[in-house]
Amino acid sequence: MKIYNLCFLGFGNVGRALVSLLVEKREEMRESYGIEWRIKGVATRRMGWLVHADGFDVEMLLEGGAVSNIKPPAPTDVHEWLRAASADVLFETTSLDPFTGQPGTEHIRAALEHGAHVITANKGPIVHAYEELSQLALKQGRRFMFEATVADCLPVFSMFRECLPTARVLGFRAVLNSTTSIIIEEMERGRTFEEGVRRAQELGVTETEPGYDVDGWDSAVKVCAMARVLMRAPLKLEEVLREGIRNLDSKRIRSARDAGHPIKLVSRAQASQGRVKASVRPEQVAPDDPLAMASGTSLLIYFELDVLPGLTMMAYSPNLKSTAYGLLADFINAVKEEK
Repeated sequence: MKIYNLCFLGFGNVGRALVSLLVEKREEMRESYGIEWRIKGVATRRMGWLVHADGFDVEMLLEGGAVSNIKPPAPTDVHEWLRAASADVLFETTSLDPFTGQPGTEHIRAALEHGAHVITANKGPIVHAYEELSQLALKQGRRFMFEATVADCLPVFSMFRECLPTARVLGFRAVLNSTTSIIIEEMERGRTFEEGVRRAQELGVTETEPGYDVDGWDSAVKVCAMARVLMRAPLKLEEVLREGIRNLDSKRIRSARDAGHPIKLVSRAQASQGRVKASVRPEQVAPDDPLAMASGTSLLIYFELDVLPGLTMMAYSPNLKSTAYGLLADFINAVKEEK
């Protein structure tokens, strides 16, 4: 049974949830897929580039004691770190930069060049370097997987890859951002925008920079990622018509709710005359619209396909464990055929 050397680049809430889930699913992974693992590398801005030759003690790692058994000198960059850890798999969960996709793209490129599979929850590199990184993964005989980037553990990309071969996505409408949904619902209850932001932060669903959520950048990046991968359209971030929720007032929000047509931050992409047009903006949705089902932290995508008029996927009240499962599933699918 091969023991996979895992490296975590970024070790915030999602990374910790993934480690806990790896422990929870360890026996199932071993018995069903012949997969065993150890964590040999952890890197964050605060901790630096940490490597443990024999694998970190998982309990100590989760308790924040990872540094105690590390012997200097430590690696000084991602290339040294991957080599020192003999990385087989990199989990890349650093913060989103919607405008450049960095440094996530460089991290992923380095890991693929090293010969590791890459599993990421960072959507920036998908938008800015999907084709390059996919070709590099193919050349290296490795997998570059990113199911957790758009809707937590919803199998958005693997569904089309595995279950719907040759089906063409003609368009989609979606609620892709939990933070804005929470804020709008708090304002429906009479609370302020600022109180809504604090509530979303308490739930742990915001980006590191909440402005990326409320101004629509997070949703716009997700739209570009889905258009690029599922519609083969090199949609650029600046091509998405974007309006966030910052300027919504409570009166408008409550009036829309009372009329039975609540406001959601709706993400759209539609193929038209050889192009894909896309937008992110607050819209009122009808009670019978599938998007009306998305409340709280729930995420929902309604696809229009050439072989199916409508297909809806929904993650009901996902949490950190849900996001972590998206990463775990990618890990298993990346390595399960290796014998």
